[in-house]
Amino acid sequence: MIKRNTVFFRALLLVLFFLGSDKLFAQQSVKKLWYARPAKRWVEAIPVGNGKIGAMIFGDPKNELLQLNESTLYSGGPVKKVINPASATYLPDIRKALLRDSDYSTADKLARNMQGLYTESYLPIGDLSLKQEFSGAEISGYYRDLNLSTALATTRFSASGVSYTRQVFTSAPANILVMKLTANKAGAISFLASLKSQLHFSIQKAASDELIMKGKAPAHVDPVYYNPEGREHVVYDDTTGCNGMRFQVRLKIVAKGGRVVADTAGIRVTGADEALVYIAEATSFNGFDKCPDSQGKDENALANAYLSGALKKNYGSLLKEHLSDYRKYFDRLSFTLNDTLGLRNTQRSLPTDERLKQYSKGSYDPFLETLYFQFGRYLLISCSRPGGPPANLQGIWNKELRAPWSSNYTININTEMNYWPAEVTNLSEMHLPLLAFLKGLSVTGANTAKEFYNLGGWVAHHNSDIWATSNPVGDVGNGDPVWANWAMGGAWLSRHLWEHYTFTNDKKFLADSAYKIMKGAALFISDWLVDDGNGHLVTAPSVSPENKFKDTRGKPQGVSVATTMDMAIIWDLFTNVTAASKELGIDKSFRDSILAKRNRLFPMRTGSGGQLLEWYKEFQETDPQHRHISHLYGLYPGSQITAATPEFFAAAKKTLELRGDGGTGWSRGWKINWWARVGDGDHAYHLIRQLLQYTNTDEIEMHDSGGTYPNFFDAHPPFQIDGNFAGTAGMAEMLIQSHEGYINILPALPTAWKSGEIKGLRARGGFQVNIQWHNGQLSAASVKSSVSRQCLIKYGKELKIAGVKGKLSKISDGYLFSFFAKKGQIYTVIPASDKNNSKQLRL
Repeated sequence: MIKRNTVFFRALLLVLFFLGSDKLFAQQSVKKLWYARPAKRWVEAIPVGNGKIGAMIFGDPKNELLQLNESTLYSGGPVKKVINPASATYLPDIRKALLRDSDYSTADKLARNMQGLYTESYLPIGDLSLKQEFSGAEISGYYRDLNLSTALATTRFSASGVSYTRQVFTSAPANILVMKLTANKAGAISFLASLKSQLHFSIQKAASDELIMKGKAPAHVDPVYYNPEGREHVVYDDTTGCNGMRFQVRLKIVAKGGRVVADTAGIRVTGADEALVYIAEATSFNGFDKCPDSQGKDENALANAYLSGALKKNYGSLLKEHLSDYRKYFDRLSFTLNDTLGLRNTQRSLPTDERLKQYSKGSYDPFLETLYFQFGRYLLISCSRPGGPPANLQGIWNKELRAPWSSNYTININTEMNYWPAEVTNLSEMHLPLLAFLKGLSVTGANTAKEFYNLGGWVAHHNSDIWATSNPVGDVGNGDPVWANWAMGGAWLSRHLWEHYTFTNDKKFLADSAYKIMKGAALFISDWLVDDGNGHLVTAPSVSPENKFKDTRGKPQGVSVATTMDMAIIWDLFTNVTAASKELGIDKSFRDSILAKRNRLFPMRTGSGGQLLEWYKEFQETDPQHRHISHLYGLYPGSQITAATPEFFAAAKKTLELRGDGGTGWSRGWKINWWARVGDGDHAYHLIRQLLQYTNTDEIEMHDSGGTYPNFFDAHPPFQIDGNFAGTAGMAEMLIQSHEGYINILPALPTAWKSGEIKGLRARGGFQVNIQWHNGQLSAASVKSSVSRQCLIKYGKELKIAGVKGKLSKISDGYLFSFFAKKGQIYTVIPASDKNNSKQLRL
């Protein structure tokens, strides 16, 4: 009997072990990207970053390459005080052409006279190369990965019977990149490490184990798409203004055993047991309004301080400090989709790029979807940290001297999109670089408002950079007004200030920082609006970013009056700034005047096909499936279009159907969020699958090329990081929404996500929410408030709060439960059909 029981319990333990190990393996696979070969292309390399240092790791055993970036390294210097003083004189004639004559060609021509200079470019700082010596041995057992749980990149391989490991991380606390090289045989590590840059640079030996690369950025770099003949596109010497930024990279190697010798060709390590490679980076950037050459910081002192500080700690301490810092952000949220088809290890044994290929062919892989979601959070933590600049078009990772679109801040969608997941996925601190940037942008924007329009407040246009460029770009007449003369950048960015407040309840931030900037944007818009002759306030000139219509002669046009996006952004800004004024108990007269103007804004309209009109008239579109669907701003990220406005809600959905599912990576990302807002989780999920289509091309095709590269970077193409962030935000939007004044649980749950659990989502009002569902239905949720306040929770079926007497109301598409939430207390939400009133969900 004892023997039988022993056998039984051993068998049971074995079953439990395999079940447990399978679950553990699933959890590990969800948080790790891994590959069975080195990267051959940049979009196969692994990204690491700490908000200042960025690196792309290729993982070649014999010729390792780390392509390096520093987040403040841009060409140029502060924006010139006077750029186009004649600009404002053209405004009356443009408005006459538009409002009286409907002469769009003349308006387009005149608008080109109201342009300033192009932005500057984000630049690569250099390359770290490691040539490791194996005496011609064959490489076997190759493996490399990126662990999202730890922000550690690892490469492993064997040569001549020796196993080698390289591990890389970028520490935010120490502001240092560290690579550790180890082997399972003493004295087996030999390599040559060297530095180089595409910029002007020199190498000097600082010690027997240390090199310094000093360099200078250009005073100006033209956008890669702007190539007039007879013009130098990369200029190092600016005799009329500010010369370029200085930079420095320090390379230090500390080895155990063996020998370390440095000269200007590199640092050679011979016969070491272990080696630590340190990279410190710094620039002379000293703020948007300081010349980085004559008024710059001491990059030598900064780089030396970072390196010296790191060397005072051992590797274990640096790693522990890094892990503690990173995990306090990343571990706030977990997301699990259950394998409801029982596929178990079918896909998990494949390298990530192969899994992505299989997924693109239609395979079921919920673990890949949650991996993509968490990769977006990883990228935001890695490229946007408090105290640094905002994430640009490529986050922090760029290898080109003339990067696509200058790798700048494109603020007619892309920069804003970078920060859509920040608040909802519990990374509010990563939002702060953008919010801090707006202070400088409002300063240059006030100058632009005065010089270019002779108006008050502040304004920003299509492009910006680390120097807070705010003018319409185009080299004074060479930009297309359909993007260059779009004047809504400051108004849109102001939404982020209000969003941060609504998620955090940080009234000090609202009073000390946000409100002044929001008010300044509203003051410009208030001055910018004009009467259309029929009692409505309109914008003129007005464009719908990067899209065109046909006039009565069939000619493509971009400049018109009161585009729907303009009006939606203005409605949004006026609504938010007046709410902020009321929240702070100030500026009642200003609040009243803004609300009065909001009531006179040119209204949204629907077209003959039931769609939401993009322009103030029902023009024929030049591109019916254009990647921008800017006129749906009021649906997302705005909140003007909801189920409470049924006509426009239906029109927005019709517009999405007419535009189709094609597009660039970021365009598909925006569509995921729109379909989530209209409550169609299955269509949103279809677009997730489109966004995660494997691609390995950089060829630009604006309709259907968007997808995902082997390293999970978003393919515009080429790489733009905004699609990654929009995809993560869209997945969150499918599981929780809070823009209508209540927490909407599982508003767009797709059929494919039959069962799952997400912990650590944030909702407006200062709430943290955990959700668990099974068979497509809510199992339970928990809500915790950062302040004591009224809480409203919506779900499609009746629900209740365990141990709380609240009010349950039937609404058009579900039920609303209202109760008073006390600060810090956790409340368990359960379906009303659950008979166990004492149930407590420990999510």
